[in-house]
Amino acid sequence: MKRNRRISAVAVLALAALVTGTGAGFAATTTPSATPVATHAFDTAPATAAAPTRSFQGTLPAPTGPYAAGEDVIHLTDASRPDPWVPSSGPRQLTVTMVYPAVPGTGTPAPYMTLAEAAGVIRHRKMPASSGVTPQNLSSVTTHAFDGARPQLGKHPLVVLSPAYENPRMTLTSLATDLASHGYVVALVGHTYEDSGETLANGQTPPCAICDDPARLDSVAASRALDVSFVIDQLTHGNTAWRLAHLIDKHEIGMAGHSLGGAAAATTMIADPRVRAGVNMDGTFKPAPMPGQINRPFLMLGAAANHPVGGHDTTWGQTWAALGGYKKWLTVAGADHFSFSDLDLLLEEAGFPTPPLSPERGVVITREYVTAFFDRSLKGIHSPLLDGPSPNNPEVLFQP
Repeated sequence: MKRNRRISAVAVLALAALVTGTGAGFAATTTPSATPVATHAFDTAPATAAAPTRSFQGTLPAPTGPYAAGEDVIHLTDASRPDPWVPSSGPRQLTVTMVYPAVPGTGTPAPYMTLAEAAGVIRHRKMPASSGVTPQNLSSVTTHAFDGARPQLGKHPLVVLSPAYENPRMTLTSLATDLASHGYVVALVGHTYEDSGETLANGQTPPCAICDDPARLDSVAASRALDVSFVIDQLTHGNTAWRLAHLIDKHEIGMAGHSLGGAAAATTMIADPRVRAGVNMDGTFKPAPMPGQINRPFLMLGAAANHPVGGHDTTWGQTWAALGGYKKWLTVAGADHFSFSDLDLLLEEAGFPTPPLSPERGVVITREYVTAFFDRSLKGIHSPLLDGPSPNNPEVLFQP
């Protein structure tokens, strides 16, 4: 089925406005020139931005591996746990996008998000009707994932992805599709009531219930750990939760997250020994692990401006000292907080200024190093990328 692949620049700005960080203290560097720089990224953008009037083709980069990326969206209910943010809603409900290695040329193109999720983005950012942003525009970004694609045979490691605070799960789609193309099953978790809206099994797309309460961030990371452990339970016990659960090698599980999602990766590893390797992409740890809590592989990948050794985010130094297993601390020169998700690339396509590191390079670096780390940790495949500085990636700096 043909889809409209045009999306307004203002819509992409609305997507970027969802990323609020986890206390790293970064300033927005990708706002339009008419927009005041906010210390809490894009807080003022929708109300004040003089957005470009042109439209653009909203397209995420194609996967780089030998497989296509298949996609299914599943809905899970944890009957043993009331929703932590809205107890009156009943048991905790989660929407999860499963991305998996697929046979090229099968399935139908998957949308970036549902119409209701797109409407939630517009509502959350208070986008005026005069902006021209519609749910149809926002939901139709090309993802290179295919609904119902025929899966590749065999067992594959599972990687769980958790997005930034206030950020819907689909903003990590570029990473998810690439991991799937390299032979991973990916569970992209939407954390209900923590972002602009995830469409649930009953068709409802509830708005964020805690986005005005940053004091809850420590408890959010702990709650996400419970979400992820429940998702792993559901995916590794039979195939009732997902029709293709037989593709998962339940003995090889990793987790990566962006911003608060990266903090949740560490929190999950402390609570759940099934998660054998973790990645934090530019997130403040909430809280920093203590010595002895994580003795499995862990990658810290962040913007050089946010997370150098001795920088203002002291949780990275504390975590580095506490980690007991294989570990890498990499920073990326010229990157900003959004370089590790889809957002800078979409901003560039919209005609907005972007950080010194090109968004395309941000996507390439994120994909290459995260994949190399999981290849080493979950597949036992050595990659020279992790050995030290690479002439092909001069932006990547190896810390301690």
